[in-house]
Amino acid sequence: MNGHTLRITDLRKKDSAEYKFRFITDQPGGKYSGYPGVTLSVTDLQVKVTTTWWSTTLTCNTTCTLTGNPTYIWYRNSKIVQENSSPSYSVYFKTEDRFYCAVKGINSPAVSVEGHSYFHVTYTNQSVCTLKGSSVDISCSYTFPSGHTVSETKWYTKGKLDEAPRILNPGYGGRVEYLGNMQSDSILRITDLREEDSAEYTFRFRTDQTTWEHTFSGTTLTVTVLQVKVTPATVSEGQKVTLTCSTTCTLTDNPNPTYIWYKNGHVTNQSNSLFLNPVSSEDAGRYSCAVEGHKDLHSAEETLTVRCEYV
Repeated sequence: MNGHTLRITDLRKKDSAEYKFRFITDQPGGKYSGYPGVTLSVTDLQVKVTTTWWSTTLTCNTTCTLTGNPTYIWYRNSKIVQENSSPSYSVYFKTEDRFYCAVKGINSPAVSVEGHSYFHVTYTNQSVCTLKGSSVDISCSYTFPSGHTVSETKWYTKGKLDEAPRILNPGYGGRVEYLGNMQSDSILRITDLREEDSAEYTFRFRTDQTTWEHTFSGTTLTVTVLQVKVTPATVSEGQKVTLTCSTTCTLTDNPNPTYIWYKNGHVTNQSNSLFLNPVSSEDAGRYSCAVEGHKDLHSAEETLTVRCEYV
């Protein structure tokens, strides 16, 4: 059995046709053709623009279904912004950028997406890490079409995947406050943070014409505690001991903090880590730490034991 391939380069629309393979043998009447043949449709890429109040969807259109589950590449001002099997790309912001799609190295003409105002929320931080017992401001800005007036704003939180979003009304537990101008920005302030406050927080608003729901990710809050590690925890006099103060995530408002060190409840040093070299029996005790600016938020105490060596 033999196989044959017909390769056509630099395809043009006029190449669209039905192609058949014929072979001839040395026997009388030995002409054979395959029926039916292969129908080739040559198409180009065009971007279809669909605009609603809250978004613009760009669709990479063809006049026929492309063979082989192609990958669609979307460009924004010549920079790739999406690359997957979906022929659509959605824009949720006001922009004057130009977009085009490509498949197998073939580009569509570029289109502009401009002059539209959408419902959109932009969170100041995608994630926030802060200390247990402190306060946090989770903020966002938002836009909506002209002619609308904001009538209500709400912050929601969602913890576990099977939990429904919970509205955080102002005054919730005496720890929640809404700040902002209620027309373009909003701040959710939570005080006396607890570890169970760790969750994703999202913002929604209502206008006099509609309630806008969105699927964007909000701000993920992680509430952490300070922890002291003593290495090694038990030593002999004359050895070296390192004490480190750490959190489970990098503090958003103080990524490189200076720590205040306490020994038996009294300030002993200010440094990133505490080195005792050589250690003596006088260094034995209970150690804790706090972040500069939050002296009242101590870590739990860890005990350093120093063995005395007798000759």
